Amino acid sequence: MKEFSRLLITLTLVAAGAGMLLSMMESVTREPIAKQRSLQQLKAISAVLPQFDNNPDKDVVDLQSGTDKKGNPVHTTFFRARRADQLVGVAFKVIAPDGYSGNIEVMVGLDTDERIVAIEILAHAETPGLGSIITDQWFKDLFCDRGLDNTDWRVKKDGGDIDQITGATISPRAIVGAVKRGLDFFHQHRQQIITAQGESS
Repeated sequence: MKEFSRLLITLTLVAAGAGMLLSMMESVTREPIAKQRSLQQLKAISAVLPQFDNNPDKDVVDLQSGTDKKGNPVHTTFFRARRADQLVGVAFKVIAPDGYSGNIEVMVGLDTDERIVAIEILAHAETPGLGSIITDQWFKDLFCDRGLDNTDWRVKKDGGDIDQITGATISPRAIVGAVKRGLDFFHQHRQQIITAQGESS
């Protein structure tokens, strides 16, 4: 009985020590991880916008853009780029939930005419060498200078204007749909996005 009690105390102390150590490690790494994510986000924003001289990641507007499967609100953050205090573009992230292997996160950049400057693929789990070709520059370039007024937002296999990847239609179709929904939302809320007082992110 004494042996069992001793073992129980030892295990309890080990578990408590391990928990404390994990907590300390999380506390130490939290800030560097957050900083790295912020830098990656700013890099993606910079890649999809016209040249700017402000801090788009600080000049933001956050709007509810829908609800998730549980009915919780889903928000989209719009990053506004300015040059000489004049708005030159807006970037925002869209999520395609219907990728072949799950969510595909895309950063979209628009100019003031609501035409796409560029897109960046932020995260995906598509098949290497097939669906993963969505990260290739030639595919991303297919979206440049497109807007609601000059594009049939479907892949060519479905009768639209966007080339799909040979043998991998699901991934491009998911991205096209997500970008189109993002453009629709921006167009519907353009005035609010452009004129709202910015919130510090």
